[in-house]
Amino acid sequence: MLKKFQEALDKRMEVGILRTLKPKLNGIDFYSNDYLGLAGNEELQAQLLLKVQENPTLLSGSSGSRLISGNSNTATETEHYIGQQHQYPAALLFSSGYNANLALFSTLSDRHDTIIVDEQIHRSVHDACRMSHAKKLKFRHNDPEDLESMLKKQTGPCYVAIESLYSMDGDLAPLQEIAALTRKYDASLIVDEAHAFGVFGYGLIEKYDLHHDVFAAVITYGKALGAHGAAILCDETVKSYLVNFASPFIYTTAAQDFLWMAIQTGYEFLKQKPELSEKLNQNISIFRNQNIDTPSSELSPIQAVLIPDNQQLKNLQKTLSDHDFLTYAVYSPTVKTGTERLRICFHSFNTEEDIVELTRIIKEFI
Repeated sequence: MLKKFQEALDKRMEVGILRTLKPKLNGIDFYSNDYLGLAGNEELQAQLLLKVQENPTLLSGSSGSRLISGNSNTATETEHYIGQQHQYPAALLFSSGYNANLALFSTLSDRHDTIIVDEQIHRSVHDACRMSHAKKLKFRHNDPEDLESMLKKQTGPCYVAIESLYSMDGDLAPLQEIAALTRKYDASLIVDEAHAFGVFGYGLIEKYDLHHDVFAAVITYGKALGAHGAAILCDETVKSYLVNFASPFIYTTAAQDFLWMAIQTGYEFLKQKPELSEKLNQNISIFRNQNIDTPSSELSPIQAVLIPDNQQLKNLQKTLSDHDFLTYAVYSPTVKTGTERLRICFHSFNTEEDIVELTRIIKEFI
């Protein structure tokens, strides 16, 4: 068995796509999901520290799943707060966006249902679909016409799963068009707002006022909020169903109350600091004005530069690293062969000087 595993690892090593864990690097951050700089924001950290000093029990372990000993007033109050903020009847907290998607898609659907997913949906949704035994179909990325052709053929319960902002291409879903299609064909729309929350206020569902068209949404807090965890937004019936039947919720030890408190504090901090998203938007515009070809939205903090030559991509990333620029090169099979890219993430704390220098180096390779 070990020989089989080693052969698979050796094959990845040969083609240069072996994943390894590396120490956190020091440099100019153009690769993390910390879009608003909250992960290291000293003012936010001071607020969190004060709350812990006032109530040290926030650091206590939960001691069990939420259905046994791990529930708390802090958890339930935070869920109520999140639901109100997003204008949904209910919210259910999870320790990560991956677990939230696993719970949602593996529990709500069964072998009699169909889940139609955007072909670039997050891996967690694909894994959850396998757990559900539902029929899974993929429609072409951000293509409402292809989606409609599939919806027309469905006769039973059907879910449609998309992201509002995609993490590999950095492009936005045609959310309003897709919502109209799911209304037309009586399908249930589920939207992952992981990369949109905080960047576009509370996300694109709120921006386009689609609360009544989106059956459930996933909000994650490890990106723009700089924390950890996730919440499923839904109605009370769906929440109760998940609490009763979702294995990733039932059989997971609850997080410490500190995490739930940090999430609620992060929401309040976002309200106090609208200038952070404004500065992020300015930095995205500075990059876009450098006229580098990209499939990404002009509004997205994720900007992809396609470089379908593995060696050229490696050389570019190394050159950027030598200049202290931290970026992320994405190779197949994470993306399709021929669509390898440099994935650049912009933040409120990046400077115009660094953005211009970054793009100057990139232009030498494309």
